[in-house]
Amino acid sequence: MLEIKKILFGGAQWDFLLEIVGRSIIMFVMILVILRLSGKKGVRQLTLFEVAIILSLGSAAGDPMFQEELPVIYALVVLFSVIVIYKFVTWLSSKSTLINKVLEGEAMVVVRDGMFDLKHEHDGDFSKMEFFSELRNQSVEHLGQVRVAVLEVDGTMSILFYADSDVKYGLPLFPDHYMQVLPHENVDTFACMYCGQIEPTIIENQTCKRCKRKEWSLALKTKRV
Repeated sequence: MLEIKKILFGGAQWDFLLEIVGRSIIMFVMILVILRLSGKKGVRQLTLFEVAIILSLGSAAGDPMFQEELPVIYALVVLFSVIVIYKFVTWLSSKSTLINKVLEGEAMVVVRDGMFDLKHEHDGDFSKMEFFSELRNQSVEHLGQVRVAVLEVDGTMSILFYADSDVKYGLPLFPDHYMQVLPHENVDTFACMYCGQIEPTIIENQTCKRCKRKEWSLALKTKRV
């Protein structure tokens, strides 16, 4: 019990608690003002560069909330300096495609013509399961429903769908159907479990001609609901 009391209250200056509340309110309001000045509406819109800015703001705002020797004015100077830097770099980014790519990154094609695009398969950011999740969140049952899917720089997924009359066989994305099947099983059409390549029939240990994998699932051709 004594240890808990020491951890919670040891060395606390009780007359400084009210000042901490005041400092916290001031810094919280200033963070809101700075975020409004940045022009962003929500976290979903943030790029990696903007996340770095937010972390800088949080670091600058945190210490003066409870450190008596740090006047709040220091943090305010840091906050406004950061937002000026942000505005300048954003303006610079709008004038230079190279700088924009370095700071924001590039949109990445995830699905093309009903199959996973393999150009980025060796990138560190390539995660098939994350793409599965994003596509499922857009009510995509299988890749044959998707003409193009693009992962935007802010993490959102933009999708162009096939018309119902053009839907083709595709790799299923939901766990109930995304499972390995064997050549002798009663399956009409097969889909490579890695890239979505479609084959009407396969033989034992057949290798996908696109990605060279050997795992196959049944392919679906259901229309979007």
